[in-house]
Amino acid sequence: MSLSLSEVHGTLSSLKSCQVDLLTGMDIVTSVAMDLAEDLDGEQDPGIDKMEALMLECAKLDREIDSLVDIVQQATSDIATLQPEDLFSLSSKVKESVATRISELSDEDLQNHQKVVTFKDSIKSCSNQADQEPEQSEDLDEDVAVTQTQINFTCPLTQVEMVNPMKNKKCKHHYDEGAIRGLIETRHNQKKKCICPVVGCGNTDVKLSDLVPDHTLRRQIQNHKQQNGRT
Repeated sequence: MSLSLSEVHGTLSSLKSCQVDLLTGMDIVTSVAMDLAEDLDGEQDPGIDKMEALMLECAKLDREIDSLVDIVQQATSDIATLQPEDLFSLSSKVKESVATRISELSDEDLQNHQKVVTFKDSIKSCSNQADQEPEQSEDLDEDVAVTQTQINFTCPLTQVEMVNPMKNKKCKHHYDEGAIRGLIETRHNQKKKCICPVVGCGNTDVKLSDLVPDHTLRRQIQNHKQQNGRT
């Protein structure tokens, strides 16, 4: 039985790794869709609709993995309290519970998946930017432009331009992904809460669950780099 449990835990670990790759893939789809939306100048394209459908399929798979992992972990933790005769029916009970949990997934659940929400917000942002008239963009004073870049693009932890900006849903501040993840992990190992590194911020408990990728800001940073390269 111990070997079987070890195999189960190993499978769950592999499944979680696949889930991480799945979420990364969803970020890539969002980035590609943003590129397409920018090229369309606000026009609708069936390709973006197909990408949104793909995002919903990925969201469903992500939720299914969550359900499977949660139920299997609960089942393995209860094994010690089960009677021997109950172990033979454990597998079928787990399958039934997983099937029930998955059947309860609604379209609203998938639409509210954080990656799907980010996808829609990013596409909407690109469309809004395309609809706006760039009347004053070339008349910005150079010093003002530099100041805006420092405010929008610089990570408060590394003090350099962000690569993968993450937005804190609570305090709305941005940090580079690697830097904030490292800080949260360090504080966690010290058994302390992570305080937002932005000076004057009152957020004293920054959690990974509070952070979401800001694809719009990432695109702005990439465009800024391209512009600097041309000049």
